[in-house]
Amino acid sequence: MRTVTYGHGTENDFLLLFDEQNQIDLSPERIATLCSRGSRAGSVGRPGADGFIRITRNASGKNWFMDYRNADGSLAEMCGNGIRVMARYLVDRGHQGAGIFAIDTRDGLKYLAVPEVGEISVNMGKVLDLSDVDGTATILQSGHEWKSFNINVGNPHAVAIILDLAQVSELTSAPGVIPADIYPEGVNIEFAQIIGDNEVQMRVFERGSGETRSCGTGICAVALAANIYSKRSLPAKWIINPPGGRLTVELDPHSNATLTGAAIIVQDFEVEI
Repeated sequence: MRTVTYGHGTENDFLLLFDEQNQIDLSPERIATLCSRGSRAGSVGRPGADGFIRITRNASGKNWFMDYRNADGSLAEMCGNGIRVMARYLVDRGHQGAGIFAIDTRDGLKYLAVPEVGEISVNMGKVLDLSDVDGTATILQSGHEWKSFNINVGNPHAVAIILDLAQVSELTSAPGVIPADIYPEGVNIEFAQIIGDNEVQMRVFERGSGETRSCGTGICAVALAANIYSKRSLPAKWIINPPGGRLTVELDPHSNATLTGAAIIVQDFEVEI
């Protein structure tokens, strides 16, 4: 049996497995079972999750490494909410001192500011608008067709700025994307409504996980898309409201994004690994 920890960032929830010596190799099928909301996977009362984070060290041993998997067990580059939850775990459990430190990901090193208590900030790196370079897609959902921005935050996002989120029905399956070949490895899809001078409401369908209550990289993608849509210059600061809570994104003059929000550790569970 192994201890797995459940936590969330604005209700985007994760299972975390501490494996500093890099000794555990989980199959995609096992991760999918652990994350399944319809299965207890051998532990009483364990919830499912939007993703799975194995906490280990990078090849140099110098930095922590975030081995992130989607709920279906597939590999992902990183997760903006997940990395803040991982940082909170490391500090709360005494593996890392509070302050500024780096966590390595499949999208490179990410630097975080982690207080003993309170909200955590992570520098997400450059958020790129690839709309003019690689083209844009039309999102099909609920009988609607919406043009999207092609935004990359280390992983791909198609962001549709729409007039009313009520137009989006239940996201029980992935919205259509035309042409799909813009995103050969799939895409995260965001629907966003601008509700104030610098504030947005949004919903997100994450590849490999389905609709989630929040998505850190998606929130950064929405901030840049809203800024472009509003014809604003950089730097800029946006308040983003996914269903799970409230976060802020600061975009510097070079479109580097800093994401700030809560990260909560909830409970440990014993599971059969």
